[in-house]
Amino acid sequence: MYIDIFNGDADGICALHQLRLAKPVDSRLITGIKRDISLLKQVSANKGDRLTVLDISLDKNRDALISSLKSGAIVDYYDHHFAGEIPEHPNLNASIDTSPDICTSLLVNQALTNQYFPWAVTAAFGDNLFQSAKKVAELLNLPVEQLDDLKTLGICINYNGYGMSLDDLFYHPADLYMKIKPYENPIDFIQNDEAFVVLKEGYEQDMSKAAATVPESDQANGTIIILPDDKWARRVSGVYGNDLAQTYPEKAHAVLTTKGEGKYQVSVRAPLKTMVGADELCRQFETGGGRQAAAGINELPDSQLEHFLKKFQAHF
Repeated sequence: MYIDIFNGDADGICALHQLRLAKPVDSRLITGIKRDISLLKQVSANKGDRLTVLDISLDKNRDALISSLKSGAIVDYYDHHFAGEIPEHPNLNASIDTSPDICTSLLVNQALTNQYFPWAVTAAFGDNLFQSAKKVAELLNLPVEQLDDLKTLGICINYNGYGMSLDDLFYHPADLYMKIKPYENPIDFIQNDEAFVVLKEGYEQDMSKAAATVPESDQANGTIIILPDDKWARRVSGVYGNDLAQTYPEKAHAVLTTKGEGKYQVSVRAPLKTMVGADELCRQFETGGGRQAAAGINELPDSQLEHFLKKFQAHF
């Protein structure tokens, strides 16, 4: 059995799409909201199963990965998040690079020798790696006029992954992947599938609300935004942080979205000029993790809010 386990954001979806364009198979799909990264525990693997794991931290899935390997499954693992020690096992094929200018789709693109690189460019834009996306596009002579379209698409696919539950999303990530699946060229998806229009309109409406929010703190080294407990805020939490990082590349940003029961979901973006430090900060908190340029905390108790604000200002 083939089992594809992938992050529900632009990077995870586009990474899988590239691989399955190159090698189509009938597979079971396991994914979820962007913050749902402990996906391997949903798998009860058997000997001979082939697992493809994309864009979720090995460190957060270590026990489930080892269990799958012990069962006799073969695991192909592509990722760019903090991994910790990578297990040595003959059935594990790991392509993991935590450099701040790389994403999972770019790793897959390298493995496929640029076969479907416009989707890798799309994913890099979605992951807020604008310079990496442009560099690949220039090296492979992608028409300049297509760049803005791919950037918009990547941002919109990424936007769909944010939320505190699947009910917050416009599309379940597996359903969005299935909509993308027929299209070898992302421009054809933009021009022919209504999902792009739905996501683009939703993104623009939610971003306008976020832009009207007054910062909780706005200092030279970083800005902190607290959004309300509303669906639009939950959907826009990460992409708004990306937008702020692009607009003010010398500053760090934290976007906190209010959750019920006195908690916050946190998205942190390191300054684009350095692209480091976000994961180090967030891993100091129980449910924190991510990568060097962009990280988050799934649940920050209200009792730790002041502590986080002080840590954020001191860290950056």
